[in-house]
Amino acid sequence: MPEIKVTPLGAGQDVGRSCILVSIGGKNIMLDCGMHMGYNDDRRFPDFSYITQNGRLTEFLDCVIISHFHLDHCGALPFMSEMVGYDGPIYMTHPTKAICPILLEDFRKITVDKKGETNFFTSQMIKDCMKKVVPLNLHQTVQVDDELEIKAYYAGHVLGAAMVHIKVGSESVVYTGDYNMTPDRHLGAAWIDKCRPDLLISESTYATTIRDSKRCRERDFLKKVHESIERGGKVLIPVFALGRAQELCILLETFWERMNLKAPIYFSTGLTEKANHYYKLFITWTNQKIRKTFVQRNMFEFKHIKAFDRSYADNPGPMVVFATPGMLHAGQSLQIFKKWAGNEKNMVIMPGYCVQGTIGHKILNGQRKLEMEGRSTLDVKLQVEYMSFSAHADAKGIMQLIRMAEPRNMLLVHGEAVKMEFLKGKIEQEFSIDCHMPANGETVAVATNPSVPVDISLNLLKREMALGGPLPDPKKPRTMHGTLIMKENSLKLVSSEQALKELGLNEHQLRFTCRVQLQDPHSDSDTLHRVYTHLKSVLKGYTIQHLPDGTVMVESIVIKVSSCAEDANTKVLLLSWSYQDEDLGSFLSTLLKKGLPSGIC
Repeated sequence: MPEIKVTPLGAGQDVGRSCILVSIGGKNIMLDCGMHMGYNDDRRFPDFSYITQNGRLTEFLDCVIISHFHLDHCGALPFMSEMVGYDGPIYMTHPTKAICPILLEDFRKITVDKKGETNFFTSQMIKDCMKKVVPLNLHQTVQVDDELEIKAYYAGHVLGAAMVHIKVGSESVVYTGDYNMTPDRHLGAAWIDKCRPDLLISESTYATTIRDSKRCRERDFLKKVHESIERGGKVLIPVFALGRAQELCILLETFWERMNLKAPIYFSTGLTEKANHYYKLFITWTNQKIRKTFVQRNMFEFKHIKAFDRSYADNPGPMVVFATPGMLHAGQSLQIFKKWAGNEKNMVIMPGYCVQGTIGHKILNGQRKLEMEGRSTLDVKLQVEYMSFSAHADAKGIMQLIRMAEPRNMLLVHGEAVKMEFLKGKIEQEFSIDCHMPANGETVAVATNPSVPVDISLNLLKREMALGGPLPDPKKPRTMHGTLIMKENSLKLVSSEQALKELGLNEHQLRFTCRVQLQDPHSDSDTLHRVYTHLKSVLKGYTIQHLPDGTVMVESIVIKVSSCAEDANTKVLLLSWSYQDEDLGSFLSTLLKKGLPSGIC
């Protein structure tokens, strides 16, 4: 039985460091190649020694596919391709290809230039890695080689995020990456067609959450920011440079305009200017409303939001600052947080998921004393708020995607084990399909039942319809009688007459013969007449003829009678039929073996 094997090197019962190996139809594919935000040691990158202990990865992988530009999905890419060694194709969408190197370079700067780490990829390695990238267009089927093909679908989540459908022969896998099933202020909802893959690999970050109305959340967010500003406090909103950042900027920009507020809003510079440039460049990837209003006004050109300078953090008076990164694990957001943490007037709003080990995760779990680098402690007095503006699918969204794609099997990654377990039960109960949730380094084998596509001739379909019976239904299998012919690597089911004609063959008749002995004192012709009368009474709706040549015909079945040489009372019935009437021939031989009723003349 053919099977698909899946091994997570990262994101198995965990969020962060997404890296999933898939073996399908003899091909090996790496899905995402991310880093873990919560670690600074060997655990930061996936363990590529699982693939090979020594040597390059090129011989073992047919291709690498990156779903989107977030570092937990692409942060280990230069390390994998340039330091471990991989020269094959790396597939990602055009926006991901444009934004990925910017985030990688920023990550490198923080790690190497500021923290002084060695054994890390260089700027040149990022450039060399990006040369191996092959850009993908949505809904375009790309042939990786003669057998392996991939197709990208819109995933929402962030600019350029894609789900990918991987196909080898009749076996297929869909990998979602991160996706969002509800449209937001700047992106549309994820969509995929009813591709019925053998396996759907889905993220499950919010496996047990069903989110409240987005409007209510937005109202709460604006209310909290406004209250904090009114009492003279400073509001820190840690975000990643692309995605939620633009979402919340659009929200605050319209609110400031409407309320005529004067408190300054700042955004940490550099990355976001570039980010907004890419939103303008890839406007077709945003939602309908932004595309429509783009001509009159670009939503990404902000009137109230100004570039942030490090010195502004010490300015008196209220302000709102968007700073990167989103989990307070490094960078400018962490620097500002340290400065503002001691004042209860201030507030930090965490708008998305925080990985274990990060400062963001600690303060959301109520920690009020934090151990910082150099053994110093930080007292957290400011208000801590969590408001999910996450661009991940919630439990309802994951179920919605399963209904959309109709997979035969399910596998969950990018989530916490306990939450995954709950969702796994729900999926198995509702859809009656197997659901897996392997840990990192654990391999799951999913048996596939490959279907062989066969074209059917119109004449054969028409003949089948003429015979009556139910109309064709994709969910109910139906038996078709015909001849299967193979031409130019494709199979076709046709009528036997058409098959002979197409292949230039002569028709041969195959007939089955059966002898049945009867005890009957009458003459041969009388016995034959009695057989004819008996069959007429038993077989209603069949054509039965008594022919002048001394035979009885039932459809294509011929019956002859002769006496046994040793005993005139023993009659031998000879039955002969063509293969089309095999069922009827078998029925008649069984019936006549029972003998003729005595009352028949």
